[in-house]
Amino acid sequence: MSHTLHRRGNEENLKEDIIVFAMSAKGINDKNSKDKLQHFLRIMHRHHPVNMGDMKTGNLFSAGAENIIANVQDTSIVHAVFTSKEEVAKVIKEVKEADLGISVIVSGIMTDVHQICGQVGIKPHTVEHSLGIMGKLSRLPEDELLQITTMCGHGMVSSRLARKMLLEVKRGRLQVEEAAQKLAYPCVCGVFNPARAAKILSQLVDLWCLDEF
Repeated sequence: MSHTLHRRGNEENLKEDIIVFAMSAKGINDKNSKDKLQHFLRIMHRHHPVNMGDMKTGNLFSAGAENIIANVQDTSIVHAVFTSKEEVAKVIKEVKEADLGISVIVSGIMTDVHQICGQVGIKPHTVEHSLGIMGKLSRLPEDELLQITTMCGHGMVSSRLARKMLLEVKRGRLQVEEAAQKLAYPCVCGVFNPARAAKILSQLVDLWCLDEF
């Protein structure tokens, strides 16, 4: 199960939200995998991801790319987020050629991921689906906010923070790009997509009326 499976949205905005990450298997190939994971992250970084990270160090906004790469450990799980399937195809082609011997996961719209795999000549080993959210759904925030908060699969980006950032934009205190980066900050592993968040905030700022702050 991946923490990137539960992202909410529509086909249009999810097409610009593709996560590529890698990890070793504990007890199988984790020993001395640090160099391979660093090599993987350097490939990611060359293709200008909108975010990247390692949950033990931080994300692009809290730690910076060089710190993330330098602090990788054998057991790290490392991530990068892209907004274009064309760029991801280039990334996966490089990863395939590097033949690192570690597990690589691509999370996105399934037809796009299969198309990327076909372009670079690989067949997915496993495909996972999210079955959605079950339980007392009335306690969930609005779907528009879930599109933002579910971009952090560990629940570190709260709906309250998303509301606050939306209000800051409405009041003219922040640009949408600044608000999106503040939302990305608490997502330690770096799978939050600030480019997509900025687009969602831009769409909401004229539509929503917030009076609880």
